[in-house]
Amino acid sequence: MDFLKDLWGFLKVRKKFWLLPVILVLMLFGVLIVMTGGTAIAPFIYAIF
Repeated sequence: MDFLKDLWGFLKVRKKFWLLPVILVLMLFGVLIVMTGGTAIAPFIYAIF
C-alpha cells in the first residue's frame, strides 16, 4: 500500500491526473491475466485480445 500512496502523491504534486486511467486499465489487465492464468476460462479471455 505504500507504493500506492507514493504514486498518488506523485500524481497529486505533479498534476498528472491524466495518468490515473492508464494506470487503472493496466492494473485491471494485470489482475485479469493473473486470475485467469490457470483456469479453463483462459483460452476465452485470450481470444478476446
